Amino acid sequence: MSAARQVVVEADGGSRGNPGPAGYGAVVIDPATGEPLAEAAEYIGVATNNVAEYRGLIAGLTAAKALFPDAGDALRVHVRMDSKLVVEQMSGRWKIKHPDMKPLAARAAAVLPPSSVTYEWIPRAQNKHADRLANEAMDAGRDGRQWEASASTAALDAPARATVSTQPPVQGPPGDQVAGAAKARAALAAARGAADTLFPVPEPGVPDTTVPAAPVSAPAPGQPAGTASEKAGAPQTGWGSAPDLGAPATLVLLRHGETALTPEKRFSGSGGTDPELSATGRGQAERAAEHFAALGTVQEIVSSPLRRCRETAAAVAGRLGLDVRIDEGLRETDFGAWEGLTFGEVRERYADDLTAWLASPDTAPTGGGESFAEVAERVAAARDRIVARYAGRTVLLVTHVTPIKTLVRLALGAPPEALFRMELSAASISTVAYYADGNASVRLLNDTSHLR
Repeated sequence: MSAARQVVVEADGGSRGNPGPAGYGAVVIDPATGEPLAEAAEYIGVATNNVAEYRGLIAGLTAAKALFPDAGDALRVHVRMDSKLVVEQMSGRWKIKHPDMKPLAARAAAVLPPSSVTYEWIPRAQNKHADRLANEAMDAGRDGRQWEASASTAALDAPARATVSTQPPVQGPPGDQVAGAAKARAALAAARGAADTLFPVPEPGVPDTTVPAAPVSAPAPGQPAGTASEKAGAPQTGWGSAPDLGAPATLVLLRHGETALTPEKRFSGSGGTDPELSATGRGQAERAAEHFAALGTVQEIVSSPLRRCRETAAAVAGRLGLDVRIDEGLRETDFGAWEGLTFGEVRERYADDLTAWLASPDTAPTGGGESFAEVAERVAAARDRIVARYAGRTVLLVTHVTPIKTLVRLALGAPPEALFRMELSAASISTVAYYADGNASVRLLNDTSHLR
């Protein structure tokens, strides 16, 4: 059996209009040297971002296979993309629901044996080469021509690469605790000049023994200078050696104010009556607005499309002089036939369905509502859009109980049942910061001090 041949594929796609004029780009990279081995790009006419991203993946995998036609099963390809959707769907963690995506995913899966390909999400800033290729292809299409490799400057525009690791990708979306911690450790290793050192990702429940030691300080009087490891030339480690990751994207999570259903603790999702704020809820929204006006830190506002959130967001926006952007991914869970009912009423009418729902995040409420797994998928996608759009800025997200709990759960790397272990009051504030390396930091949960 021949030795395994490893390559990295970075791919991207874009659409100027979504749908609009679209193109893709892909580059095959030698992980040992970081050098590009092959490039591919094409203008594909009018298409969506997702279609273009899948086309980029297919082109990258095809190019990798063409480089080593005799490698067979010995070829190993590690795909790196900034498309959360493609990475999660091709990794088998997300279902492929859109009819346009299913044949594209099948084409991608057929290029190489599934066991030969691994996937990793990377921030957009680390995918500049493929992104540049995609934009070159779209520029060519705009000018009525095809992209030509000989005219490409993408390799020149891309930042110089260190050697590219083909370690198995960490599980979980960007911003999740496990993935972020692994990337932070890798960044620390690179900062110490140890680019060839790979830090293992701890298994759930196993203590992580790879956390850097505290910075070395001057010896106390009478103490020998230097430990045994220092004398042996081991690098000094510590959080002080971490690279400057810049300001995080800080998501301030404001739950909407009360509606008539809130004090009665009735299921109120996106499939019900879309109630307005009550008088109490309007007062809560005004106090939240006063709080954020006094702080002066919020730079952008994004809201769920549901009325109670739009009204809460409008109160804050009016005080801050900001516009409100609507993101469909921030809407509350669709609770199906349970909408408007109390927990007790649901137990009386749909006892078996409720028990199954409490036991599994994949179970939807009675009558075709959304499962928590489905909600997590769209909330994570909304998070990724917002973090990418507002990198380094403080964004107020006005949303609901389930989306806020989901963002906190993902940031902590907590299991789905953690959703039932958090309390979120009406008009409460929680905060999560997202850094450039993919790590997340939960800074606040269910703060209601501004309402007192």
